[in-house]
Amino acid sequence: MRPAGPGCTGWSSGAEPRGNSGADKPKIRPAISDTGRVESEHEAAVAAAGVRFTAADEEKRRGVRRMKAIATGFLAAATVVYALATWAKAAGWTGWPEYVAAAAEAGMVGALADWFAVTALFRRPFGLPIPHTAIIPTKKDAFGKSLGSFVGENFLAVQVVRTRLASLGIARRLGEWLAAPGNAERVTTEAAAALRGVLAVLRDEDVQAVVGEAVTRRAAATQVAEPLGRLLGKVVADGGHHGVVDLVAVRAHDWLAEHHGDVVEKVAIKSPGWTPKFIDHQVGERVYKELMRFVTAIRDDPQHPARGAIDTFLADFAVELRTDPATQARVERAKADLLARNEVQELIASSWSAVRTLVLTAAEDENSELRRRIRDGVRAFGQKLATDERLQAKTDGWLQDAAAYVVETYRDEITSLISDTVAGWDAADASRKIEANVGRDLQFIRINGTVVGALAGLLIHAVATALGG
Repeated sequence: MRPAGPGCTGWSSGAEPRGNSGADKPKIRPAISDTGRVESEHEAAVAAAGVRFTAADEEKRRGVRRMKAIATGFLAAATVVYALATWAKAAGWTGWPEYVAAAAEAGMVGALADWFAVTALFRRPFGLPIPHTAIIPTKKDAFGKSLGSFVGENFLAVQVVRTRLASLGIARRLGEWLAAPGNAERVTTEAAAALRGVLAVLRDEDVQAVVGEAVTRRAAATQVAEPLGRLLGKVVADGGHHGVVDLVAVRAHDWLAEHHGDVVEKVAIKSPGWTPKFIDHQVGERVYKELMRFVTAIRDDPQHPARGAIDTFLADFAVELRTDPATQARVERAKADLLARNEVQELIASSWSAVRTLVLTAAEDENSELRRRIRDGVRAFGQKLATDERLQAKTDGWLQDAAAYVVETYRDEITSLISDTVAGWDAADASRKIEANVGRDLQFIRINGTVVGALAGLLIHAVATALGG
């Protein structure tokens, strides 16, 4: 592509400017083999992270070229006018040719000076190593650091962020938006979709392993004997165990009634071998009747001594759980043995599958209790946030505190993102990018230099002539 103005070294070729800020580095381009593949992943990554040129940039570059042509046209016009005026003076014309020549000469000087100044921002005029030229390529890294510092000091200052957030009234706006019809449903739908996405990404075996390990570790670290003792003591004091005793007594009575023959036979088998069988049978019957009478009495008599003995045993055991180290140690060992059983570990791990299925089903069903409660909660929170000034102030304060923490903690990382990004740009590409965006306006400097120079030259010549020069 040809240069569009004096001193332009072209868009895609030519000597690269040198400097001490990264402009003297070789341009990093992705090396393409005969097969069209990128040969260096590192170079490709660097190139991909560099300056990007868009269709809008291409249009701006065309505008820059047009303005360069116009500005160069002003210089050419001043040159032609100067040549004609000089010829007129040499031909013996007097008066106006001197004024015109002075104006045209000053216009040429202004045009050339401003062309040099504009060109020196982006490249070395005519490729000559003139000091303090190609300013943007050679000072690119310094500009990046300065820009990062400027942003950090003026945009990421804690007070600036707090003041800006306070003026926005984010809490009130958020509340009004959430309370508006349809928005609570929208939030719920998006939250359900996000939840389903998270559950779809998570691997069941990984989550089960984490849940199992967490529950086991937590249970192993928690002492259960003393809390169990307190709970059991309160249950016994309130008579809460009586229902369990009643249930056991009823079930024992029913079992005995259903297994009359089995009980008698078991007792007869245990009798001595030298006793007659009919005596063994009579003993078995006697034992069965006594058991039946005893269980029936417990079932029917709330004040039965056996019930009192159970109350006393449970109360004493509750005290031992709270105070006796030996009992506490036995309970903890039993707990550890229980947790170590494969059945318990499988039960803990399988709980995730049940929870996952429950949550997925509720998230997919628009009329589920879960989504209904979320919708109602979001809408109610929005209405309260939109009208409650205290809640608004508190929420805005939280947001400001959070933003202040982020700014204070990560200001250097944020500003270094700017400086590091600029430092990673290719100097020539960065120069072309900047020129594409501001170059058109800079060409007006050349035009203005030509016009203002011509006017200044005309005024100086007129004043000099009036003073007898």
